Amino acid sequence: MSAKYAALACALLLGTAPTMSRAQPGDDSWTLNLYLENDLFADTDQQYTNGVRASWVSPVIDSFIDDPAIPAWIRSANRTLSVLDPQPAKFEKEPSRRLIITLGQQMYTPADRERTTLDPDDRPYAGWLYLGFGYHTQTRHKLNSFEANLGVVGPWSLAEESQNLIHDLRGFKRFKGWDNQLHNEPGIQLIYEYKQRLLFGGLFDNFQHDLIGHAGGSLGNVATYLNTGAEYRIGYNLPLDFGTSALRTGGDNSTPMSVDPRLHNEWGIHTFLSLDGRWVLRDIFLDGNSFRDSHSVDKEPLVGDAAWGVAATWNHWKLSLARYYRSEQFRDQDGSHKFGSIALSYSFRP
Repeated sequence: MSAKYAALACALLLGTAPTMSRAQPGDDSWTLNLYLENDLFADTDQQYTNGVRASWVSPVIDSFIDDPAIPAWIRSANRTLSVLDPQPAKFEKEPSRRLIITLGQQMYTPADRERTTLDPDDRPYAGWLYLGFGYHTQTRHKLNSFEANLGVVGPWSLAEESQNLIHDLRGFKRFKGWDNQLHNEPGIQLIYEYKQRLLFGGLFDNFQHDLIGHAGGSLGNVATYLNTGAEYRIGYNLPLDFGTSALRTGGDNSTPMSVDPRLHNEWGIHTFLSLDGRWVLRDIFLDGNSFRDSHSVDKEPLVGDAAWGVAATWNHWKLSLARYYRSEQFRDQDGSHKFGSIALSYSFRP
């Protein structure tokens, strides 16, 4: 790792910005994104029960391909995917590039919190703690996202401790079967997603609507899948970002600074409806450990998510609230799953 890259990574983690060359107005802003997903918002406490993530998005950098400060494997991946990179249309400025550092945790539990023995008909207890590094390349209407997440599944993920802390603070009963969770296993997840604004138009005054399509996939022992979907938004002073994602790559570029400069310092509000479908080849939280015997269930290969919600922007802030509906993920699951989401973003210049 070069000194320049190490300095940039440290700056991302500490929230301090080094000087970026060729910065345009708005390009020298950092963004902090905070995400919380929890099924208590939908009055349940099972399946995918909690997810949290914090991410730091850098100001615009020069190049992912030619800058020797960027790790060679990322430059190589970007060359391989260069045919999918956004190409600036006539009268559109060159693509902007940003780096992202992510820290996150997810946890999964079966339905019966009182059972201390393994339930062969329900999903395993599992947690996933990870640190991610990624990059975004975007124009006004196209976005490429690539992220690499490295972490651990199992007791070292601290999922049991995190859930017990929250349940104790809120006066909820603890889950008693965490001794049956998946074994410790290093995890890697390489994720790519492409987004494109398929529709954008004004309705009346400052009301607009747009349609953002996406397609991508994940590769690794944690999750291997292909996915595609779209999000429709309509509202007042619609931001020029790329929608309100769940804890999925691409969401970290939904920054409040990505607004029409003419609308700077004005507020906006919009509603959205999003759909995502996945063909799942591997899901460690259902298939179990990769290298050791563990509890597992028969997963459904085709899974879909639907969500609706509302988002508001003001100056450098963006707040999103959403309700998600997920189809059955394994054969003996008792119906679909619901959870809620809160996302808060703040863009700033040091």
